[in-house]
Amino acid sequence: MFTAEDAEQALGVGRGAFLDAAERLQRREALLNPRRGFYVVVPPQYASWGGPPPAWYIDALMRHEGQAYYVGLLKAAELHGATHQAVMEFQVISAKRLPKIRAGRNLIVFYFRKNVEAVTAGTERRKTDTGTMRISSAALTALDLLRYPQASGGIDNVATVLSDLGQRIDPEQLGTLSALVERPVVQRLGYLLEHLGHDALTGSMLEMLRARGSLPWTELDRQEVRDPDFELEPQQRDPRWRVIVRRVPEPDE
Repeated sequence: MFTAEDAEQALGVGRGAFLDAAERLQRREALLNPRRGFYVVVPPQYASWGGPPPAWYIDALMRHEGQAYYVGLLKAAELHGATHQAVMEFQVISAKRLPKIRAGRNLIVFYFRKNVEAVTAGTERRKTDTGTMRISSAALTALDLLRYPQASGGIDNVATVLSDLGQRIDPEQLGTLSALVERPVVQRLGYLLEHLGHDALTGSMLEMLRARGSLPWTELDRQEVRDPDFELEPQQRDPRWRVIVRRVPEPDE
């Protein structure tokens, strides 16, 4: 990985000469340009993919962007061993709204979080083939799956991932992080974890939630409420988490 400025300085050439050379290499599929001014060498074994895995360069790319980040959601869940569902995107939480990147066959998608730095305690460094990258912990991943439903594949998919991820979640960290997330997100996650048999994870989480004041009722799946063809009569009203359940989630076996 390198920037245009790095290459110009190392080669002793001007911007025009460098861009011409970079364009030739890109036509030969030997160089990838995922963001303006940032380049990734494509090893021969990844030529058919149009680029190496995003894990190889995401940390350098985000330093180039000057933005705090972490790899999260379904991709982080996969890295924590929840491999029940195929992950079609390389999902990144960023402190800035960024457009998605098509990098060869890989698709890098960014989801905005204003307070990325506030949840640093819920992230960890993971080794890659070229260095390290920052990923969300199992606890933060679980909260984010409910915070970004559009990225999580629906409530049944979230339940499937949580059924695998639950045993890797630190309950104390989950409680601490719950204070930094919107209350409805915590309510939905608490209900789902208990529904899936992970009751041991929710004690600190519920204490932190109740310390924030009285809880309004919230829908488990807001998409179902918006669907005009969906039966609106709730199947359950969970009094512990004050969650309205119109359809009980069905994780894949």
